[in-house]
Amino acid sequence: MKVAGFTIIRNALEYDYPIVEAIRSILPICDIVVVAVGKSDDRTLELIKSIGDLKVQILETEWDDSLREGGRVLALETDKAFQAIPADFDWCFYIQGDECVHERDLPTIRRAMEKNLDRRETEGLLFQYRHFYGSYDYIGVSRRWYRREVRIVRNNKNIRSYRDAQGFRWKNDRKLRVRQVDAWIHHYGWVRHPQAQQRKQYSFNRLWHADETVAAMLGHQETYEYAGTEPLERFHGTHPAVMLPRIEAMNWQFEGNPAKSRGHWKDRLSRFLERHTGWLPGEYRNYLLIK
Repeated sequence: MKVAGFTIIRNALEYDYPIVEAIRSILPICDIVVVAVGKSDDRTLELIKSIGDLKVQILETEWDDSLREGGRVLALETDKAFQAIPADFDWCFYIQGDECVHERDLPTIRRAMEKNLDRRETEGLLFQYRHFYGSYDYIGVSRRWYRREVRIVRNNKNIRSYRDAQGFRWKNDRKLRVRQVDAWIHHYGWVRHPQAQQRKQYSFNRLWHADETVAAMLGHQETYEYAGTEPLERFHGTHPAVMLPRIEAMNWQFEGNPAKSRGHWKDRLSRFLERHTGWLPGEYRNYLLIK
């Protein structure tokens, strides 16, 4: 069984993406990792080269900044990385530039790939998610956070990154048939210094909206204001080891208050039902879950 990782990145230093940690978190179970590095305004290319692992294969690309509909450029860049994976690989492990896998989950993930290698009906593997918000101590629990997504797919080039690269579908728009793996993706996209977060928000929203719309949405302040009303829960687990130096270097203050940020009654009801039944009413599923 051969496994290829793949990811995309641009301006990682400017927007403080933990891309090196993301890549290193999956390297142990990948034979190669294809990194599509977009032409950047900082030293992102040098950053990826500094990983110094022969399994890391760099694909230099240039993003089409004229595409501002639904974050479509993210999917197009993801497809470039996916298409660059040689045909003799079996599984393809996608990791975004602000995601990490805990090292304790790697054996479980590998066993799931091995178990499903000859189950041709299994077209991908589904992961659970933890979305950290404001700091490394809190996770978001409102309905805006997706709780599962596909991160491993067959090496079939008729599979495409979907919409803004959150997940995948077949070229004919059919959802992938997937099995869930008992492993988590740690998503750190909403954990960075407020100044870097504000820069990232300006850049990221320009993948969806015109400059005037982005300015109206975000104003002209230099720092991002993390919402004190965001429904949160305290995180009591451990982070991936690759993230520990970054966590120890955290240089801003964020004080979440789960007792006061319980969210809308619909969020509270959804969390109650999910906790006691496993069912999340109206959940968006960009996949077909099979047993």
